[in-house]
Amino acid sequence: MKRRTFLATAAAALATPALGADPPPAPPPAAVDAAFAEWLAAFRLKAIASGLPQQVVERELEGLTPDPRVRGSDRNQPEFSRPFSHYVKRAAGEDRAAIGRRRMAELDAGLGRIEKTYGVPREILVAIWGMESGYGASLGSQDVIRSMATLAADGRRRAFAEDQLLAALRIIASGEWPRERLTGSWAGAMGQTQVIPSNLLSLAVDADGDGRRDVWGSPLDALGSAANLLATSGWARDQGWALEVTAPEGFDFSVTETLKTSLAAWTDLGLVRAGGGGLGSGPGEASLIAPTGFRGPLFLLLPNHFVIRRYNNAVTYAMAGGLLADRIAGRPGLVRDWPEEVPLSLADRMAAQVALQAAGHDVGEPDGVIGLKTRAALRAWQKTQGLPADGYLSPGMITRLRGSPAQPPA
Repeated sequence: MKRRTFLATAAAALATPALGADPPPAPPPAAVDAAFAEWLAAFRLKAIASGLPQQVVERELEGLTPDPRVRGSDRNQPEFSRPFSHYVKRAAGEDRAAIGRRRMAELDAGLGRIEKTYGVPREILVAIWGMESGYGASLGSQDVIRSMATLAADGRRRAFAEDQLLAALRIIASGEWPRERLTGSWAGAMGQTQVIPSNLLSLAVDADGDGRRDVWGSPLDALGSAANLLATSGWARDQGWALEVTAPEGFDFSVTETLKTSLAAWTDLGLVRAGGGGLGSGPGEASLIAPTGFRGPLFLLLPNHFVIRRYNNAVTYAMAGGLLADRIAGRPGLVRDWPEEVPLSLADRMAAQVALQAAGHDVGEPDGVIGLKTRAALRAWQKTQGLPADGYLSPGMITRLRGSPAQPPA
């Protein structure tokens, strides 16, 4: 972005009068349609060049139009837009856990076989099942071909979406499933554990033994496919996914999400288990996270947490999945309660990112998604202000950012 354009954008964002402002309007439909048509023409050639039968490509892409629901969903994913505690308490609530315990008991024998084969605990698999589709109650009905084409043409995740679109076309070309069966979420995930097309091709399994890999109709196929994905991604048998911890007075929270080290090293830094007790000395390295700030629950994330994120690369998702699994398994709840959080609008989040850029910190292109890069920038800024550098964006922190002077032009 040119300096003049950036400064104008920064001034507009910093001048936003109050929390909760509306986001800017979307581009006009005609511009979207033109961009989609241009992308589709190029992708058609790419698909044929990849070795897909031309007849299949032409038939499935004929008359394709963008789905306006997809772009809106992509820009407002609950894992990134909803306050952390709101998302986790809803996703890992007792009602969902109770259903999970019942479904786990119903599928006891099949889950036992899956657990033995892949080494992934049944409660983790059932938690993912509950989060992805409400235990099979909500599979999604959007055409995966159209959804992936919309995401690809939009450009933000073009490489991923094009890869998934090619995989969906290969599934159709193979004869395993027709297009009318390839329905799912706006993001192209399908079946009871929401498998993306490339993973359906390479990792889906026939866990119920009926000769088909049916992630839509068979809970065991869906759960077995999820287990295979997690095992292939490096799930460590007989290990947990996180530890709730407490930190000593004056702890340097700038190490959150950045320092990855052994449990013994974290013990040396003063961390202990929440409620008392040592951290142990398990294998692998752990990283610290303060998802609702230094006053909220703190966690050491173990290697298996990052394996869960291969399913959905959002900290909120993996945390909620792990906490739901613990609840399904009957483990004790958190020692420290979640704090009360205030939702932030897209405009608020973008304003914070622009303010951080104006203060000389790199957040990438401001998009309202408070991801790893934005949190790192916020921690760096907090440290310069003498604040606990936990990377947590609150309404009060946005107010402080708006009052912070911009970095002078170089």
